[in-house]
Amino acid sequence: MPDIVLSNVQKSYGGGSPNAVSDLDLHIHDGEFMCLLGPSGCGKTTTLRMIAGLENLTDGEIHVGERVIDSPARGAFVGPEKRGMGLVFQSYALWPHLTIERNTDFGLRLRKVPKAEREARVEKVMKALDIEKYRHRYPSQLSGGQQQRVALARMLAVNPGVLLLDEPLSNLDARLRLEMRAELKRIHAEFRTTIVFVTHDQWEAMTLATSIAVMSEGRLQQLGTPNDIYDRPANRFVAEFVGSPPINILEAATTHALDRAASHWLAGRLGESAGVGSVGFRPEALQIARSEAAVPGGSFRHAAEVTGILPTGGSWIIELKVDGRALFATTTESPALRGGERVWVHVRPTAVHVFDAAGLRLAEADDVLARAA
Repeated sequence: MPDIVLSNVQKSYGGGSPNAVSDLDLHIHDGEFMCLLGPSGCGKTTTLRMIAGLENLTDGEIHVGERVIDSPARGAFVGPEKRGMGLVFQSYALWPHLTIERNTDFGLRLRKVPKAEREARVEKVMKALDIEKYRHRYPSQLSGGQQQRVALARMLAVNPGVLLLDEPLSNLDARLRLEMRAELKRIHAEFRTTIVFVTHDQWEAMTLATSIAVMSEGRLQQLGTPNDIYDRPANRFVAEFVGSPPINILEAATTHALDRAASHWLAGRLGESAGVGSVGFRPEALQIARSEAAVPGGSFRHAAEVTGILPTGGSWIIELKVDGRALFATTTESPALRGGERVWVHVRPTAVHVFDAAGLRLAEADDVLARAA
C-alpha cells in the first residue's frame, strides 16, 4: 500500500463549534503501525473516519500515494469501499447468526472471491489468530478476546492495504488486553499491513506503535517514536498526558520553596533570561538519598518527607511532600524507607524537561543541561 498523506486537513461540524480537527498534517508510511493517541474529544476517531471515508473533509486533502481520495477543493472523493482499507470498530460487529468461519469469510463472499482462494485465505488467517478450532461456533459462544480475533481475521482475510482500528481493545479486561496487544504486534510483523490504531490508553500506544501521533483539541501535538514521545515531549501537554504516574511539574512563577529552588538551580545553568515557565521530571528519574552529602554533584536537590509507599507488584510508588507539595518517585527495588522519614530528593540534569511559559519545550535547554551533567 502506498503512503497515506493528510495535508492541512480540517473537519468542522458547523454550528459555531470549534473544529473537530484543525490544520492536521500527517504522513503514514507503508507498513507503519501508527497510534493516534489523545483524550476523549481530541479528534483521533474523526481522523480515522476521514481516512476510512466515513467522514468528509471540510478542507485539506488526503492522498494515498499519488491518488487523491478526498479533496473538497478538487471535488474529489473516493468511497470507503474503494479505498482498500479495513476498519475494525470498538464493537466487534460480528453477525450473531453466522458461524466464526462464515463471519471470517464474509468480506470475501461479498467480493465474489473464488471458493478455493477464499478457503485458503480463511484458513491462513484463522490459523494465524488461533481461532480455527472455533470455526463452527457462533460469536455468542466465544469470549471477548476470541470475538476480537474473529473481527481482525475478517478484515485480514480480505487483505486490506491498511487496517484501521478504533479502540478495539477497550471492551476487554486487563489480561485479554495484554494478550491482544501481543497478538496485534505479531499480526503486524507477519502481515506487514499498515495499521492505524486509535486509543486513549498511553500504554497501548507505547507498547504497540512504531510511531505515535499525540492529539489534543483537534490538533497534532507531537509525532514521533514511543521513545521520542516519552523522553523528549514537545510540550507540556504531551509530557503530562504520557506517563503513569504522571510527570512531576514545578512552576517557575510561584513562591513555593520547591519551585523557587528549581528556578534558582536552572538560572545558574541557563541564565535568568532563559524564559522558563515550568520544569518536569519523570517519577523514575527522581532519586532519593538519606543525606545531602549522598546527592551527586550538579543534580537538582531538595529536602522532602516520605508520606507514602505504594506497592504495585514488581515496582513501588513513593509519595513525598515538600511543604505540602506532592512529588512521586518510582523504583523497581523494595525501598528501605518509612512514612515520615526526612530524605533528599534529587534529579540529574539530563532528566530535567524544561518548558517555556506557553508550555513548549525549550530545546536549547537540553544541550546546556547535557553539558552540565
